[in-house]
Amino acid sequence: MKYWLLKSEPDTFSYDDLASAPDRRTVWDGVRNYQARNLLRDEINPGDFTFFYHSSCKEPAIAGICRVTRTGLADPSAFNPGSPYFDAKSDPDNPRWITIEVEAVHALNPVVTLKAMRQDSALQEMALLNRARLSVQPVTEQEWDHIMSLTRTV
Repeated sequence: MKYWLLKSEPDTFSYDDLASAPDRRTVWDGVRNYQARNLLRDEINPGDFTFFYHSSCKEPAIAGICRVTRTGLADPSAFNPGSPYFDAKSDPDNPRWITIEVEAVHALNPVVTLKAMRQDSALQEMALLNRARLSVQPVTEQEWDHIMSLTRTV
């Protein structure tokens, strides 16, 4: 099993939105960075756990935990001309953009803020603190365990 961090702007799609979705699941669509796409396509597996991270907001933070339920899915937003993530060059028979399905497991209370993570010496090597631009990032088992020790689940 591997651990990951998935970023979403809470005004666009929040952890609460995922928890309220049918079956508490959704596809993680709209990723348009090749490095992040490669992680979704090649590295993430069903059963892996992810942090759901709220980015580009007043207080960026890890808001919840998700489980990966399916992988290797063509990103449906790439084929939807009405989507801001539409890609006319993406071929349904050989899709350029791949996604995963995630399921809400539980919210974190309190959330783990970016500020708190930056101040925590145990997390100084975390990808989030060093390569913050990627919307899909690996998390080590040690980082996962440490962050989980900072909060409780709801």
